[in-house]
Amino acid sequence: MLPGKIATLLVIATILSVIGALLVAWRYRLAMQALMKAPLTTTPAASETPAARLPYAADAAPIPVTLADNRQAERRLILAFLGITLVMALSRTLLMQVLANGQITLITVSTLCAAYAWPVVPVVAVIRRWSRWRFVGVLLLWFVAAVALLSWRTNENVSFAQVFGWMLFDIGLPLIVVTALCLGSATRAVAPWLAPLFIALCWASQAGVDLLAALVEAQSPIAFWLAGQIGAVTAIALFALVPWLIAWWPARAIGRWLGKAYATRRISELFYLFTAVWIIALTGPALGAIASEGWGALLYFLPLLWIPLGGHFMARRRRPAGRPPTLLVLRVFRQDANVQDIFDRVIERWRLTGNTVLIAGTDLAERTIDADDIFTFLDGRLAERFIHRPADVPRRLGAFEWQPDAEGRYRVNECYCHDTTWQQALAELLKVSDVVLMDLRNFVAANLGCLYELQTLAATAGRLRVVVLVNERTERAAAQAATAQAPAGRFVWLAQQGSTPPATDAVLAPLLAADAT
Repeated sequence: MLPGKIATLLVIATILSVIGALLVAWRYRLAMQALMKAPLTTTPAASETPAARLPYAADAAPIPVTLADNRQAERRLILAFLGITLVMALSRTLLMQVLANGQITLITVSTLCAAYAWPVVPVVAVIRRWSRWRFVGVLLLWFVAAVALLSWRTNENVSFAQVFGWMLFDIGLPLIVVTALCLGSATRAVAPWLAPLFIALCWASQAGVDLLAALVEAQSPIAFWLAGQIGAVTAIALFALVPWLIAWWPARAIGRWLGKAYATRRISELFYLFTAVWIIALTGPALGAIASEGWGALLYFLPLLWIPLGGHFMARRRRPAGRPPTLLVLRVFRQDANVQDIFDRVIERWRLTGNTVLIAGTDLAERTIDADDIFTFLDGRLAERFIHRPADVPRRLGAFEWQPDAEGRYRVNECYCHDTTWQQALAELLKVSDVVLMDLRNFVAANLGCLYELQTLAATAGRLRVVVLVNERTERAAAQAATAQAPAGRFVWLAQQGSTPPATDAVLAPLLAADAT
């Protein structure tokens, strides 16, 4: 297959992945809404598998974690991925210079290494949850800086136009593909996982079109008869789409494998994204080398071997012995913008040092959906995730993942509840929680679910800290009346000033207070 065909195939697969991600996210939210309100006319048979022992807060105190510890964990994570990136960029530079018989000098290597280190940007954007415009701006700035740096360092025999054209193919095209995959919250969460499936389907379409071209070239009567019956355009579309009926099954198997690998912690969100970005980054030079190197162009992918090695060393890093703290997140539903903002800034930081549990809702679906959720939904088995009756709660919580991924981030564990089972889930979630973050901005006394949660939090036995976010629209009298019987010091009320959300550290500080449990 010619390099041009492969490049076109990858671009089409990227476009389909973005469209597919938007459709999946939309249908996923609709399915969640329907299942939450579905009448429980029948209940599934109870699983014979016993519930796993949960890390109850009363059994052992959590590891004390401070705000400084959390900041250090973020810096350490970013520096670890930056270190792997620089090693891979250096390997790519040396490999390309050797294969192209280019000069290997300190200036040449350092300049190219800096230009090729851009794949760390999407990972940092996910860790720190950058806005889409900041993400695009940083990538664009990196491209401009790379072109300027290379133009400055190359000799006078190489024009600016040549450097720009080279960088446009070598860095620009991969940057466009990565930006498309990571631009929105839905595409960033779903599109990278769908990309391998659509690559397989697009490859099948290309094979079908190539078969039709071969038939036409061989003057096959079948091809001319088919074109005469249904038209040339329809015949091409038929040969492009019918192979999907065959390719769907291996594509589906790939998706299921990815979902299972994620569920069993063999891959993580960050390392999967990091690997995907580097594959995209290395595909450009590999395609450019096919004409001269043939199968030897696969050597350009050798830097990928650093990723599992880096993951191995990150996973082996010593962590404090004991149980990490667990945060329970509660909120006023249908306040999507507020809770999404607090999730991006606070919960993502919390994940660096502790577990997170919550009751699933459509407001955070695009933030919490993962590979296992995606392919469970595509298999039509999302209903199996829901808690149908109180007896299902311990088993559902027993399936939670309490261990960190290789890079050290803890996962967000959710309970999928019907309108009739969320109260039982809340009671069980409180048993495993050390601290609670409750977003009561725009709360009114008519939010009976929140009042029930406040009363339950006030009556819960043991040491528990609850950080409550409020604003000027919060009906604080009703909220404080519901917590009147709480132990002294349990509730920490954090007021938002005007329309500006509270600073990230201002929310994390009381959550990570030394006496929080």
